[in-house]
Amino acid sequence: MIDSNLLFALISFYFVMYVTPGPNNAMVLASGLKFGFIKTIPHMSGITIGHVLQLILVCLGLGKIFLIFPQLQNILKIICALYLVYLGYKIIGSFSKIKEDGSRPLRFHEAGLFQIVNPKAWTISSMVASGFLPENGNLLFSIFFIAMIALIICPLSISPWAAFGSAIRNLVKNNKIKALIEYFLAILLLITAIIIVLQ
Repeated sequence: MIDSNLLFALISFYFVMYVTPGPNNAMVLASGLKFGFIKTIPHMSGITIGHVLQLILVCLGLGKIFLIFPQLQNILKIICALYLVYLGYKIIGSFSKIKEDGSRPLRFHEAGLFQIVNPKAWTISSMVASGFLPENGNLLFSIFFIAMIALIICPLSISPWAAFGSAIRNLVKNNKIKALIEYFLAILLLITAIIIVLQ
């Protein structure tokens, strides 16, 4: 029997963690703005599946590697931050040159693999493994239950970011406003990168 209090707590935790700003949401917002919502779906799907697989591995014990090698998390933070800075640099001047610069949305497998260097995704997985896995009961069933909830809540939480980006893309035709949005997003990515390194 599934505890309704545990279910509510898990859904609330996932929603708050997935919907709040972070590397994935910043990238999805930029993708929605640059390519539109439909073309961002593979990106969002890759995030979801990549994170669910990561979550399962952490629940099975992979998370202990960070206890053994704590410096590994710092390395991942730096890699993630550098990628976000690079992405911010690429955003500037890009919304009006989508066809010219040959850019494309992130593919499913690329978004999935990005979770390896996403410290927020590791944090969510570690918190779930330590806070929501019951001490007694069937471990595999508990992991399956936790993973299924993540599979539902993750895309529901990140898709508004892509939808918002897509809405701005459709509404904004003025090149000066587009340029302001490009710089604003680039600065957001830079701030996100700094926060990741300093945490």
